[in-house]
Amino acid sequence: NVVSLFERECSIQRRNQKVIEEAPSRLLDEATRKAMGAQAVALAKAVNYDSAGTVEFVADQNRNFWFLEMNTRLQVEHPVTELITGVDLVEQMIRSAWGERLAFEQKDLAINGWAIESRVYAEDPYRGFLPSIGRLVRYDTAEEGDQGDYTVRNDSGVREGDEISMFYDPMIAKLCAWGPTRDAAIDGMARALEDTHLQGVGHNVPFLAAVMDQPRFRSGQISTSYIKDEFPDGFHGLAPDRRQTDILIATAAAMNEIAAEVSGDPSGRTDWIVLVSVEDAAPHAGPGDAHGVSLSYDDDEALTLDLVGEDRALQLSDIDWRPGLAQFRAVLDGVPFTAEVARVADGWRIRTRAARARVRVLSPAVAALYARLPDKVAADTSKLIQSPMPGLVVAIPVTVGQEVKTGETVAIIEAMKMQNILKAERDGVVKAVSAAAGDPVAADDVLVEFE
Repeated sequence: NVVSLFERECSIQRRNQKVIEEAPSRLLDEATRKAMGAQAVALAKAVNYDSAGTVEFVADQNRNFWFLEMNTRLQVEHPVTELITGVDLVEQMIRSAWGERLAFEQKDLAINGWAIESRVYAEDPYRGFLPSIGRLVRYDTAEEGDQGDYTVRNDSGVREGDEISMFYDPMIAKLCAWGPTRDAAIDGMARALEDTHLQGVGHNVPFLAAVMDQPRFRSGQISTSYIKDEFPDGFHGLAPDRRQTDILIATAAAMNEIAAEVSGDPSGRTDWIVLVSVEDAAPHAGPGDAHGVSLSYDDDEALTLDLVGEDRALQLSDIDWRPGLAQFRAVLDGVPFTAEVARVADGWRIRTRAARARVRVLSPAVAALYARLPDKVAADTSKLIQSPMPGLVVAIPVTVGQEVKTGETVAIIEAMKMQNILKAERDGVVKAVSAAAGDPVAADDVLVEFE
């Protein structure tokens, strides 16, 4: 008794490693689905296979498909199959190993709704998805189970306080969302990612959130070149859209108000200037865009922010935050959201999905002074070869005084099953070598300096 549990779409990959998976696939129609399933069943029967297995196919946009390989095991994305079929695959593997026959047949199986899995990795998307190591200082996860419009499942292999080392795969969790439709599953995944907070290591949650917000992903027009096509210059976050800008403004204004009340030093001021400086889009920009804000409370004690000069108001209610918390939860104009927040010297650093910004809440007089600040000039690192990630030095094949040509290898770093070869970006003479084979290094450590 061999059955097919339908297909999983695994095209969004980086370095040939899957990042986002879903079931079913937008590409397949019912005829192709049936034909592909029949081929998988025929293969399993031909080799007398006994257990759960995964047959991989590659398909073109015209629904022609070809056999790629068979993995004689479950794969990382098996939860999405469980969510749309209701079948516990691990249980069925155990029963099969015990010698039991399957208790269901192909006619008993059907696709129910849509499921998406995001692989949460300890890797920094802002540095080309390079591995990140360190202690998982904070790890807040989305609440699992029925959330009304969607269902969340989180299969995690680590806990808060665990050490993410350089010796193992960088996966932290498999975050899954199910919904009755694909759009509902995407919306549920976006909210689940908002509710996921990690601190202590670089992670790809902002990137995953960016994909959920992209029109191309929502349209289902995806392929194995998706990340390269959509982020040809690497991932640098996304500029906030209108609602995300509103979240940045409202969150900063509310936290400023709450922090003042908690400290016992409220200013009584109701008119503020909120400066929003988007970090990823312009890392060396000046003070940012200025938004005039007037604060008040309605009869239900919900905070109202009137945006001066824009003739509109933001209604912020059900605020769940106090100083020291890393997540700010509230309802803005009737829609709930979660933002990642941190206090910085002169304001707040806030992330909403893929948009990160430094936000300052200032009096008009102080805001006028900020407008006069010069842009920050980036440090000159053109003569330095720095480690792009934490890891172990495999080799430094250059010596002091050596002439190096453009493109020549100057260092090799290894971490999390991956070697990174660093090459000279210009001709030069080596002035200093700061590491040797076997040395552990952190991100941005200087390895080689040129004259």
